[in-house]
Amino acid sequence: MTDMTALTAEVDPRLLEILVCPVTHGPLDYDREKGELISRQAKLAYPIRDGVPIMLPEDARAID
Repeated sequence: MTDMTALTAEVDPRLLEILVCPVTHGPLDYDREKGELISRQAKLAYPIRDGVPIMLPEDARAID
């Protein structure tokens, strides 16, 4: 299974192409195992719930 196949199963890839971090407006990486979108610049992980990215900074998890 490729990353793109897993991505389409959980989040619409067209949506991921346009999403950016709401804090930095920078790119996001998809963490399939944790079901999160990662902003390395902001050091935040945004959860994906039922295939919908929750892009609220107050709902994000701080990462190292």
